[in-house]
Amino acid sequence: MLQISQRGLAMPPSPIRKLVPFAEAAKKKGIRVYHLNIGQPDIETPKAMLDAVRNADFKVLEYSHSAGNESYRRKLTEYYEKVGIHVNHNQIIVTTGGSEAIQFGFMACLDPGDEVIIPEPFYANYNGFAVAAGVVVKPITSYIENGFALPPIEEFEKAITPRTKAIVICNPNNPTGYLYSREEMEVLKQIILKHQLFLFADEAYREFCYTGEHFSAMQLEGVDDHVVLMDTISKRYSACGARIGALVTRNKSLLDAVMKFAQARLSPPGFAQIAAEAAVDLPDTYFDATKAEYLLRRDTLVNRLNAMEGVFCPNPGGAFYAIARLPIDDADKFCQWLLEDFSYKDQTVMLAPATGFYGTAGLGKNEVRLAYVLNVESINAAMDCLEQALFTYANEINVSVSDTKHV
Repeated sequence: MLQISQRGLAMPPSPIRKLVPFAEAAKKKGIRVYHLNIGQPDIETPKAMLDAVRNADFKVLEYSHSAGNESYRRKLTEYYEKVGIHVNHNQIIVTTGGSEAIQFGFMACLDPGDEVIIPEPFYANYNGFAVAAGVVVKPITSYIENGFALPPIEEFEKAITPRTKAIVICNPNNPTGYLYSREEMEVLKQIILKHQLFLFADEAYREFCYTGEHFSAMQLEGVDDHVVLMDTISKRYSACGARIGALVTRNKSLLDAVMKFAQARLSPPGFAQIAAEAAVDLPDTYFDATKAEYLLRRDTLVNRLNAMEGVFCPNPGGAFYAIARLPIDDADKFCQWLLEDFSYKDQTVMLAPATGFYGTAGLGKNEVRLAYVLNVESINAAMDCLEQALFTYANEINVSVSDTKHV
């Protein structure tokens, strides 16, 4: 009898996408769904990027170098120089999105059964990448009460075993929006030096910091062989479909190992590299308007949430996500109910249950992640839906459950 592999069975479903069928069904009923569940911005992709693809002139769409086009890698060094990261083009391997950079990092640095420590809640797909690589995720919990700040160094120490090989940090953080300070990054430096660990730094949202300056793991001194930067243009330029990322490190042995994985998948996307190369030449002021727009959206979302009875949402320092604690019993059930059984003025809102962002079972049951990737008008409409939904849920659904318990 044919059987699916244990790896295939163990792969977790995306908490961000698993509710898509319910959203599609709601739309077929004529209900407008506000998508705050996924980090797909409505900001327009820069015209210069699209024009570079439209105006590309060649007769054969060839494989690129497995590390990515040299012209693009050289261009990327200019971008990194502007943000205070000093690397050369041979220390960059272009990947198929940031996802492949994470996957290559796990595969090149950890053996099956090795452990990686990640502060939770964390980007849900880290779990999937770990399962695919045979790696064990050891979560250490951060808490909504202090805005999901980095857990104390003692918590990292308690989680370290002989199989621990790396720590993963996302800065600014997805899903919490927390912006790690230079001081917190220096704490991580102490840990990786003491225990000889890799530090994987996912910096996909570097440009979107609102309460302080971004400090890159690549700016830490004395840890060149330890730090692996995982990057992407997806969020930076609202080009999620381009699937262009990068793995950056000064560790030559690691680069050699990653290169073998890169060769096995042949090359990253050709047209998308052309678009990505053009993005580097955007004016330095390009991010000013985008950042101001996200800041307005953040303030709108957080203020609306915290004005609702029983809701708490810390103010995110970066990225374009927030986690809110709601007066609900089960986030998975509530988010499905929003799509399946609820509407307000023929509208509803799609959220991501926070349970899928925790590695510790039972956490996040009354939390949701919201992506403020829609314009302010849509965010306000979505918050109107959520406010009405919470009222209905408390007064109809919970009452019904309570009555049933007393029958």
